[in-house]
Amino acid sequence: MTGETFLRTSSASPLFTPSRSDRASRRQARRDLAGARRTARDNSRPTRTRTRREENEELRPFYPAGGRPGPASLRGGKLKLPAHRMTTATASGAYPFLAEGGLGSSGVLIGRDVHAEASFVFDPFALYGKVENFTNPNCLIAGVIGQGKSALAKSIALRSTAFGYRVYVASDPKGEWTSVAQAVGGTTIALGPGLPGRLNPLDAAAAPEGIDEVSWAGEVRKRRLLLLGSLARTVLRRDLRPMEYTGLDVALDTAVQQAATAGRGPLLGDVATILGQPALLDEALGDPSRRVGEASQDLSHAFRRLITGDLAGMFDAPSTAVFDPRSPMLTIDLSRLGSTGDDTALTLAMTCASAWMEAALSDPNGGRRWVIYDEAWRIMRHAALLERMQAQWKLSRGLGIANMLIIHRLSDLLSAGDQGSRARALAEGLMTDCATRVIYRQEADQLAATAGLLGLTGVETAAISQLGRGRGLWKVAGRSFIVQHLLHKAELELFDTDARMHDPGHPA
Repeated sequence: MTGETFLRTSSASPLFTPSRSDRASRRQARRDLAGARRTARDNSRPTRTRTRREENEELRPFYPAGGRPGPASLRGGKLKLPAHRMTTATASGAYPFLAEGGLGSSGVLIGRDVHAEASFVFDPFALYGKVENFTNPNCLIAGVIGQGKSALAKSIALRSTAFGYRVYVASDPKGEWTSVAQAVGGTTIALGPGLPGRLNPLDAAAAPEGIDEVSWAGEVRKRRLLLLGSLARTVLRRDLRPMEYTGLDVALDTAVQQAATAGRGPLLGDVATILGQPALLDEALGDPSRRVGEASQDLSHAFRRLITGDLAGMFDAPSTAVFDPRSPMLTIDLSRLGSTGDDTALTLAMTCASAWMEAALSDPNGGRRWVIYDEAWRIMRHAALLERMQAQWKLSRGLGIANMLIIHRLSDLLSAGDQGSRARALAEGLMTDCATRVIYRQEADQLAATAGLLGLTGVETAAISQLGRGRGLWKVAGRSFIVQHLLHKAELELFDTDARMHDPGHPA
């Protein structure tokens, strides 16, 4: 059998069409037959092996090394592509190397932004008015013991002095800020039994520039009354009655008049003495019913603790230190107080010390200042001091003050009082008025309370449970950062809060 006969019989049969088919069907049948013949003919041809020359010809570049010649090369021309729009979710997937831009380069270097692998800089005064939703310069720092929250506060304070900011530490219950103040040429006032330090909380500073003497005298009187009321409520552990407020008012005015006659400033002992004499108080008030003097006897006993009790001499004598507004740092060392478990003495001392500082804080020309409350969890149970702190928080923007509150855990705010109580509302208000919240590692049983108070996401809540030492979650005006705090070698030695835990013969 010949090849052509085999081709026809095996792959293509003779054309056969039914007699009743139409013209289109017969035409399609002829095309199918022709295609079958071509396929059979191609399959029957032997395969030819390509030569090496043909392979080299195929590998030769289509264009020369200099590129495509002529106008088609687009040299010197402009390539125009149509605009493409996408969502941010798509953009983040298409550009995975984009990172948070940080808070700018103005301010104090804190450390390293872990996610962006860039430096992290923070300055509440530089951010105010420039970052959306940054409504105040106040700052809250929380973290368990040993995670570096105190080191962060000290480094911010120390580095801020290089920018001309002044630092006031109104509460130093452990005396850890003394070495920091000495390092920058600041001042420390140590208060406690047997120490020579004295502060008269009723001292009146000179009137700031632009305020007349009459207006300033009214402001000083208002602050003194606020201080006396705070001290009385702290000792009595209750609010004052209307007649008691009247008794304080009259006793203060009488004490100021007597002190002016003697050529000195009023003292807490003067106020306590007048409160302890009902007849003198009623005579000064001109009350024929003689009821105010008798109603103020609880106040007299309350102030006795400041005069003859465990705080005797510390706040009932002329001040041994003069407030220097030019000092880069001023700290009040209260480490000798509150070691017995009763924080009342510490709270009273903090109240008097903060009132003594207010003379400088109220000066609008005093420059930018940090006011730091370390170990603030110890004062959360005293509503009188919380009220004074709240007033200072509210006035921070107008006075150029950035308040810093340092606590161990967010639940410390809940210990201020029962749900719905005024003390609880004041404590939570302090946190609300902090546009910057720095959260170091929290224990597992504190995560729910922390997330609820700060409104953390699930990712943020999981992060704070696993943060290492010196690494914290920064919430700044709704933006989140994981920041590794970096310390200089000199700062490590200066801020060592575990020095007493180390054996001098076997350094850690």
